[in-house]
Amino acid sequence: MTGDNRLRIRTEVEGVVQGVGFRPFIYQLARRFGLGGFVQNTSHGALIEIEGRPEATDAFFLALREKLPPLALVTKLSTRRLPPLGQTEFSIRHSGVQPSRQALISPDVAVCDDCLAEMFDPLDRRYRYPFINCTNCGPRYTIILDVPYDRATTTMRAFTMCRACANEYHNPADRRFHAQPNACPVCGPQVTLVTAAGERIEAAEPLRAAADLLRQGMIVAVKGLGGFHLAADATNDRAVRRLRSRKQREEKPLAVMSPDLEAIRAYAFIRPDEETVLFSAQRPIVLLTAKMPSPLAPSVAPDNKYIGAMLPYAPLHHLLLKGFTALVMTSGNLSEEPIAIDNQEALTRLGRIADYFLLHDRDIHLRSDDSVVRLSGDKLRQVRRSRGFAPLPIFLKEPQAEVLAVGGELKNTVCLTKNNRAFLSQHIGDLENVQTLEFFEMTIEHLERILDIRPKAVAYDLHPEYLSTKWALEQTGLELIGVQHHHAHVASALAEHGLDGPVIGLACDGAGYGPDGGIWGGEILVAGLDGFERRGHLEYLPLPGGAAAIKEPWRMAVSYLVKAFGPEMPRLELDLLERHDPDQLDLLIQVLNKKVASPLTSSLGRLFDAAAALIGLKDSAAFEGQAAMGLEMCCPEGDFPPYDFDLAEEDGRHIIKPQALIRDIVHDLGLKRSREEISGRFHAAVVRAFSELALKVADETGIRTAVLSGGCFQNQILVRGLTRALVIRGLNVYTQNTVPVNDGGLALGQAAAAGFRLAGQGLK
Repeated sequence: MTGDNRLRIRTEVEGVVQGVGFRPFIYQLARRFGLGGFVQNTSHGALIEIEGRPEATDAFFLALREKLPPLALVTKLSTRRLPPLGQTEFSIRHSGVQPSRQALISPDVAVCDDCLAEMFDPLDRRYRYPFINCTNCGPRYTIILDVPYDRATTTMRAFTMCRACANEYHNPADRRFHAQPNACPVCGPQVTLVTAAGERIEAAEPLRAAADLLRQGMIVAVKGLGGFHLAADATNDRAVRRLRSRKQREEKPLAVMSPDLEAIRAYAFIRPDEETVLFSAQRPIVLLTAKMPSPLAPSVAPDNKYIGAMLPYAPLHHLLLKGFTALVMTSGNLSEEPIAIDNQEALTRLGRIADYFLLHDRDIHLRSDDSVVRLSGDKLRQVRRSRGFAPLPIFLKEPQAEVLAVGGELKNTVCLTKNNRAFLSQHIGDLENVQTLEFFEMTIEHLERILDIRPKAVAYDLHPEYLSTKWALEQTGLELIGVQHHHAHVASALAEHGLDGPVIGLACDGAGYGPDGGIWGGEILVAGLDGFERRGHLEYLPLPGGAAAIKEPWRMAVSYLVKAFGPEMPRLELDLLERHDPDQLDLLIQVLNKKVASPLTSSLGRLFDAAAALIGLKDSAAFEGQAAMGLEMCCPEGDFPPYDFDLAEEDGRHIIKPQALIRDIVHDLGLKRSREEISGRFHAAVVRAFSELALKVADETGIRTAVLSGGCFQNQILVRGLTRALVIRGLNVYTQNTVPVNDGGLALGQAAAAGFRLAGQGLK
């Protein structure tokens, strides 16, 4: 019947609507309200046509907006009227492919409570099956080969469903309707336990056998959702130390995984908002305040106030963790290499680290490290944005041309833009070897394909020696757009918060290439997406030995001492000077005086290094930022009187001169002041110096918005102190939450700045 009182409405839906139970949700809604029509996946998202009485269609759209499946995300919904066809039955059609792709890919998500209940039910056919999943949970991004998201375009295409699984898959009323990784013990992936030599260990239950080996102090490489973990009993100090030695990760904190909150509470404090994040579908590593004494081995996170903890997110983890307080679950790689994802690759690369391997035969197409987050006040801040978050987009204020941004050298990510969406990749790592460069290239190719993006331009960092920059400059047929490192940091925050600028940008980190050839890192910029002006910075100082001074913070301390004390410096009575060979010190002073092999730096990170070495925390660093982290760790809560500093003006720019601060530290060391007090006064001085300079620039320009970006703002004392100091004086202050404030967010800023430049050329 096609009477005038019937409507037919065609709706195109964009967002995360594939592989998340969206079609059965629509099917059930339509049947509930007596509507005819169909729903199908498309390359743009989903297409819906409904037909029925107006009151029924109104009720349908109200429920569509208010009762989406847990993992669905609608970003755009377009409707138009069609002539009624008299259709009374509703169906789910096969996926349609269109020339242009707009569908968003769901990240990998943690196993849901319904699946866990089945997995631990002895009467269920999936009892203790480590690959249980449904439309509300399980792997997504790491197994997808192409879109639309159907089983044939995932790594699950290698497994033919048994009759029971196929019945679930084809039943719109079932929780596993079109759950692409759907499987069971009869037809799905299987787990095996092997030695480091690849010899299979016969065990009725490989997971129980692996758990027994972990209890014996063995190191087990565990294939998970986005790659391999290296696992060890986190309460066994000998096992953890052996893992550190073999992995060549001597001091950097290791993440742990615990079976439940009760286990985590044995070694960390958990606030209610942190509990919510721990239980979220993303299941990130959350930086929690550590308890002392702790049941965890001291070697898990030495000299650190925080512990990175996570709850199990794959069914396999839940089975493996039973009975443990915590397992170390660190990335399955040798330090500086990407995590292993293939079984044979893992045996080859990790064979000298792990004693045993817990393997499975479901391929991982794209590696994805665990995400790392922390709660700062009431804000969730990304430290490493990866599994669970990528590849969901950051929504830009305006549509822009399609751009590829290739990030920096450390903590590399890439970013692709399309319309008003910026797709920041999962964490790729430090671009320091061929393996990571290959992962970088694979990630670009994969994202370009599944997102159907053909960049018009490539944005890159100005540092000529970055592998990402060299790669960008080799590309042909594309516009090449260089974006200065610290401008990209500020632009990243602008893009996240929908700002154009101008703002006062405090861009502080360890190193970034400056247009003047210096190594920047303690900058006050007036910046927008269109460009920047350098209004002030930390005073330039020689970096003795170049990169060697980054790995040996004591060198930077000597550089600051020479600047502060001149010829008197060698006669200072300091433990730092007594710890080093006099001839070595003399040579370093000569290098500084002759200005050889000593590029100039304005880096705040290097000032932190100098202070940490002066008070005896770290003369050498085992990992990037370790000395600065140690200085933050030993800073007590509370307010401290700041050390002195000087503000000067040179060549039209404001300069922060820290010589008085260095002399004050030396004075307090002579008085045997504690490290804690010196760290407190140092932090207070840095906050005061940069806030006063930012306020000077605000008064000069009339700009009342400030942005904090760069790796130094992972330091919570700096973020809180600067935010408070600037807000009290009437400035609006922004920093990053959705993307990392460190170099992991650099690509977003590059892409936004390049997009703005292309828009000025009339390209959208």
